[in-house]
Amino acid sequence: MTKRQEIATPSRTREILNKYDLSAKKSLGQNFIIDTNILRNIVKTAAVDENTTVIEVGPGIGALTEQIAKEAKEVFAFEIDDRLLSVLADTLSPYENVTILHQDILEVDFEQFKEKYLENTTRLVVIANLPYYITTPIIMHLIESSLAVDEMVLMMQKEVASRLEAKPSTKAYGSLSIALQYYMDVEVAFTVPRTVFMPQPNVDSAIIQLKTLKEPPVHIKNELLFFKVVRASFVQRRKTIWNNLKKTIGDKNKEQELKEAFQKANVDPSRRGESLTIEEFGQLADALVSCNLEDSFL
Repeated sequence: MTKRQEIATPSRTREILNKYDLSAKKSLGQNFIIDTNILRNIVKTAAVDENTTVIEVGPGIGALTEQIAKEAKEVFAFEIDDRLLSVLADTLSPYENVTILHQDILEVDFEQFKEKYLENTTRLVVIANLPYYITTPIIMHLIESSLAVDEMVLMMQKEVASRLEAKPSTKAYGSLSIALQYYMDVEVAFTVPRTVFMPQPNVDSAIIQLKTLKEPPVHIKNELLFFKVVRASFVQRRKTIWNNLKKTIGDKNKEQELKEAFQKANVDPSRRGESLTIEEFGQLADALVSCNLEDSFL
């Protein structure tokens, strides 16, 4: 068989797009990568080997999938765009370890998926070039699923990546940073210039590496309450945490209990949410339970 040129080169990408009369769909945030070195680095960052099963979100024309398939045990690629199914059947035909699933990742029943495909999985990794407009919902959907994911290596808008790994008392730090860092060890692996995409997006991208923590960085009495308190604390970033939580409770009769909760948690109510660590948010959430304010948030 004649050795085919790799997909992620400018000439082969143009050839595929022309052959199937394709253009990038803006509504799906599609941009095709035309640099094989970057794709290999993504696979290397995820430490993909013959014992690794990979879930890929949005394979496009198969450029990243091809590089994953060369190293992985198996690849399950979820593609929502009907137009790309025949393209992928062609471009990935040399790789018997790739299964294309025509489905929106946000609507996947992961219990069924696990039963059908992941019975003999020893290490599970998610790799994706995520559409900018829907990055956060996809990440949270995967984290909150029943999948035992060891690691995620994701390409996303550089600005979003900065928010995910942000530390307290920085502009980028917010409820998303805390939600992700509660479950994962978060690190930006490297940045990706806009020039390696076809068509070029208006922003640069970053590769973020998320490793699942064996246990959360803080042990709390009520997880749901913890996340509600975190979100409420950032509703109006410029306001104090006291003002944000007081507004969420919406009952003046409970202000004394709220004061007591701040005292118990040893958190100054005049601080802003962005200055609190995950541990401090945990202390505050637990103090709200002790002061019988749970129902005011849930």
